[in-house]
Amino acid sequence: MFFIQMSGFPGSGKSTLALEIANRTNCIIIDHDVTKSALLHSINEDEINGKPLGGIAYNIDFALVDFYLSQGRNVILDSPCLYDELIDKGTIITQKYNANYKYIECYLDDFVEINRRLKTRNKMVSQISEVKSLETFNRTLKSSKRPLNCKCFSVNSGKSLDTYINEVIDYINS
Repeated sequence: MFFIQMSGFPGSGKSTLALEIANRTNCIIIDHDVTKSALLHSINEDEINGKPLGGIAYNIDFALVDFYLSQGRNVILDSPCLYDELIDKGTIITQKYNANYKYIECYLDDFVEINRRLKTRNKMVSQISEVKSLETFNRTLKSSKRPLNCKCFSVNSGKSLDTYINEVIDYINS
C-alpha cells in the first residue's frame, strides 16, 4: 500500500500526472482544489478568508487520506506542498498504516508556460488563473517543501507525460 504526496507549482501538471498514476495503479486521488472549492461554494466569502480555509481543506484532505488508507487503498494527495506540516502529516499517516510514502514533484521552471497552462485550463473557484509576477513565481517555486528522510522523485513536467510516466511508476513500485 502506498501514499503519494504530489508537489509542484499550480499548473505544473500534478493533476494530469496523478490521474495517469491512478489509472495505472487503481488508487484514489484526493484533490485539494476539489476540497477547497467545495468549501468556497458552501460559505459566504465574508465569513472566512482564504488562509484558514486552506488549512480546513487540508484537514479534510488528510481525514480522507486516513480513511482510505485504513481500508487498505492506495492514495494520492494532489496538492502543492508548501508547508512542512503537510510533509509531517503525510509521513505520520503512512507510518500509522505501514504504507509506503512516496513524494512526486512536478517541476516546471517556466513562468510563461505555467501562465499559459493556468489561463487555458478549466479553473475551479479555488485555483489561480495566472501568476502576477516572476518574483512571486520564483519565490513559490523555491518554497516547495520536501521530506528529509525519503527518496523523492522529481519530473520535468514541461516534457510530455509519456516520456516520464514509466519512471514514475517504477519509483512508486520501488
